[in-house]
Amino acid sequence: MKARRAAIGIAIGTAIGVSAVALSTRRVAAQTPAPAPAVRSDTPAAPAVNGDRVVRQLKFEGNHALDAQTLAASISTTNSSFFATNPVFKWIGLGEKRYFDETDFQRDVLRLEVLYKRSGFPDVQVDTTVRRDPENVYVTFRIREGKPIRVRSLTWSGLDSVRADARTNLLVDLPIAVGDPFNRFALQTAIDTVTQRLRNRGYPGAEIFRQFTSNERERTATIALDVVPGPRAHISTIRVEGSTRVDSSVARKLLVTRPHRAYREDELLESQRNLYGSDLYALASVSIDSAHYAPGSDSVPLLVRVTDAPPYRARAGVGYGTNDCFRTQAGLTQRNFLGAGQVFDLNTRVSKIGVGTPLDAGLENSLCPVLNQDTVGSFQLNYNVTASLRRPAFLSSRNTLSASVYAERRSEFKVYLRSELGAQLTFTRETPRRRLPISVTYTLAYGRTTATPAVFCAFFSSCDPADIAFLQERRRLATLGFNITAPRANSPIDPTRGFVTSFDAVTSSRYLLSSPQQEFTRLTADGAWYRTLARDVVLSWHLRGGVLFAPAIRPGPSGSFVPLEQRYYAGGPNDVRGYQRNELGPVVYVVADTALFDADVHGDPTLLQSKQVRVAATGGNTLLIGQVELRMPAPIFSSRLRLAAFADAGSLWERGAAGSRAAIRVTPGIGLRVATPLGPARLDVAYNPYKLLSGPLFVTDSTGQLTPVPGASSFVLDRTSNFTFHFSVGQPF
Repeated sequence: MKARRAAIGIAIGTAIGVSAVALSTRRVAAQTPAPAPAVRSDTPAAPAVNGDRVVRQLKFEGNHALDAQTLAASISTTNSSFFATNPVFKWIGLGEKRYFDETDFQRDVLRLEVLYKRSGFPDVQVDTTVRRDPENVYVTFRIREGKPIRVRSLTWSGLDSVRADARTNLLVDLPIAVGDPFNRFALQTAIDTVTQRLRNRGYPGAEIFRQFTSNERERTATIALDVVPGPRAHISTIRVEGSTRVDSSVARKLLVTRPHRAYREDELLESQRNLYGSDLYALASVSIDSAHYAPGSDSVPLLVRVTDAPPYRARAGVGYGTNDCFRTQAGLTQRNFLGAGQVFDLNTRVSKIGVGTPLDAGLENSLCPVLNQDTVGSFQLNYNVTASLRRPAFLSSRNTLSASVYAERRSEFKVYLRSELGAQLTFTRETPRRRLPISVTYTLAYGRTTATPAVFCAFFSSCDPADIAFLQERRRLATLGFNITAPRANSPIDPTRGFVTSFDAVTSSRYLLSSPQQEFTRLTADGAWYRTLARDVVLSWHLRGGVLFAPAIRPGPSGSFVPLEQRYYAGGPNDVRGYQRNELGPVVYVVADTALFDADVHGDPTLLQSKQVRVAATGGNTLLIGQVELRMPAPIFSSRLRLAAFADAGSLWERGAAGSRAAIRVTPGIGLRVATPLGPARLDVAYNPYKLLSGPLFVTDSTGQLTPVPGASSFVLDRTSNFTFHFSVGQPF
């Protein structure tokens, strides 16, 4: 329906422009002045040169059939920006001034009349009120629409040769029906829609002829549409030209349509999209080979024109992140690697530059102070090196097979540090009708995960150094993952309408060659929706939930456990923004013995300095997150700045564990968005009235020995501030 409205809008603009220009041209040719519209001035006009006054106000009154936005888009007179004309702000130099042109203004009356008459209102009258002062003009268009001409009958003929089931679908959800105003734009859109549907069902020569009669006295119109589908056709031959380096057979494999298959225009567009998506071609088009096509024939030859993309592509980038400090990445792509249309990618990524050895520059004391809170992974250089080979059109034009090997070290803030070598095989298929990407991935990795002793002691009940060493041993982790995604948003960077939903399932088992100590199944669902309420005002909401199933935790050589990197974590710039990264959910506290008094008379420990307490997340097996956000233009620099108001809610807990329960935390806040070439850079400030969750308190001595503090199994740490700040790039969801 939105696409049809857009088509109607384009048709309206084109038709009005042509009609108004034609009227104006005829008047000029006849050497007669254009008739002035009925204009009333509330104040005498001061002498001024045409075009010197600024349009301060543009209003429409009396319009019911057509909204003000459609009317404003059809005329030349345009309202000035608020900040360009407001006496308080205009000295800043923001916004744009639009000047009043008397000739265009008179033609605007004609444009509005043409618009209404072609929309089914023949008796429309457009009056104007113009108030002038020495610098500004205030314009009001007063419209008396009159009674519309309504469609009394609408008949479609010529569809007898179309199958009955397809015939019904051809005529549904059209923008004009019996009883509607006789809108010529809506009629043309309906004709174009049915023509396109016929061409998508195998009728390349489909045409529709229209006849209508209009009775202004009775205010009725009769419309007869004669459909000439032509013969149902199939694809005869496919000719590929333009490729000099990639074999033409690669392009043929990427085509959805095939010889002897029924002609469908939407499959031609999908084939063209596949050619671009393969990354092998810089330009691609799929169309009817008009030089060899005879109109009315039941066979259609196709012509595929392609231009090869450069054989190599290199890319590099640098950046900064709150939890990554400085980071850099680089990549090299070789297209048509070893022939047959394969694509080879080599990608590298390095982060924690400036704080992680061996590239330590002491930035944790200046530019990256938040990393001082992390004793697990912030002082090790994080890296990833991946080599992958991708094969488009694997067994089908809708399939892609990719294989990769990698080596990496990655960390999760204040939780764990993971080092591993691995290989991955991914099969991806896009469904024919809905174009939903479905992927199945098998990963086999060999590595280890390290964390603070307190995390192992609290969650795995392994406080003995030997047990902790066992949990941190290198072992195999083999997983089989399934993902399905429905990307229906209008932009992957800054969406304003549509939705994106996904479902992930990951399982690890000894039957997949995983270590017997690491068996689990994780299910995650995620969805984000976007709706435009007004121009540049967007309401968005997001839901995410997940559950993790695993055998009971039994530390030791014969036990089992879920690796820390496979558990759920919450809190941070992209979910519940009232918390720092990974602060929402089960936590443990660690303090040096120098910051702890002996137990007081009540047996409770007393902290000398609460700032010396370190918080470590242990993660959970059940997650629920909900977010809602309203985004709107800022009052200044509105093309670059946007404001946001949001409320985030969520809970993360360990299902089945004693003392762990779902506790929903709601944190509202406001944000600022700045448009950049990489996406919106954002600053969010959230209010959090809650304390952190309770958890055990551990004390470490000078030798690193870890000991639970007596009487502090449910320790709670007060927040130093109720406000949490996040700076990041990209929308939160």
